Amino acid sequence: MSKRGVFILASKKITINNLDINKLKVISDKDSEALFLRAQAGDENAKDQLVKGNMKLVLSLIKRFSDRTDNIEDLFQVGCIGLIKSIDNFDVSKNLKFSTYAVPMINGEIKRYLRDNNALRISRQIKDLAYQIMKEKEDYLNKNGVEPTNEYLAKKLNVKEYQIKEAIDSTLGVSSLQSTITTNYGDNLYLLDQISDESFSEDKMINLFTLQKALTKLNEQEKKIINDRFFNYKTQMEIAEELDVSQAQISRIEKDAIKTLKSFF
Repeated sequence: MSKRGVFILASKKITINNLDINKLKVISDKDSEALFLRAQAGDENAKDQLVKGNMKLVLSLIKRFSDRTDNIEDLFQVGCIGLIKSIDNFDVSKNLKFSTYAVPMINGEIKRYLRDNNALRISRQIKDLAYQIMKEKEDYLNKNGVEPTNEYLAKKLNVKEYQIKEAIDSTLGVSSLQSTITTNYGDNLYLLDQISDESFSEDKMINLFTLQKALTKLNEQEKKIINDRFFNYKTQMEIAEELDVSQAQISRIEKDAIKTLKSFF
C-alpha cells in the first residue's frame, strides 16, 4: 500500500487504491481459517483478502489515536502494517478469534509509530504550551494548594482541553526517552529533562547529578510522593486516595519536598 493510495476525504469516506473501505466485505470465521492457511503458505491473493476484510478493524482502532497526529493517512498505514504482521503470525490452531490476537499487535504498532515519530519531534508550539502549563500549574498550586484541572488550564490558556493533555503527554514522552540517570532508589530520573531545551551542556549534567544527590535527602514519604508525581505521573488526588490522606496534605508534603530539592541548586 503506497502512501498515495490512501485518502481521507472531507466526508470521512475512506478509500485505498480507489476501494471504499466501508463497502469491503467482512470475512466470516469459517472462511477466514482457510484463508489464513493459504496466506501463511505464501498465497498473496489470500493475504490480500484477509487484509481488505480486516481494514475496518484498523479504522476502528486508529480513531482513538487520531487527535495525536496530523497525518491520519500514515497512521492508517502503520495500523495496516500491524494487521499484516498479525495475519503472518496468527495460529489458527489456537481456537482464538483473530481480532483478539490482532488488536494488541495493531495498537502496539501504532503506539511505537507515535512514540518514535511524534514524541521526538514535538513542535515549538507544543513546547511553548507545555512551558505555559508548567507556569500556570505552579502559580495555581501556590495560590490554592491544589493543582488546576485540565479544563481550567484550557480556559486559562485559551486552547482545547485535548491540547493541554497532548502537551503534557508529549513532554513526558520525550523526557522518559532522553533520560538515563537512575536515582538511588531505583527509578529513572526524568524531572530536569521536562524543563530542558534541546541542547545539553556540562552545567546541565552537573544539575542532574545534583538533583540525584538531593533526592537522597528526602524522607520515605517525600520520596514516594515525588516519585509518583514526577516519575509515575500520578495526580495529587490519586496519591491522596492511595495513602488515605487529604489532597491538601499531599500538596503540602510535595511543596516541602520540592523546596528541599531546590535548596541544592
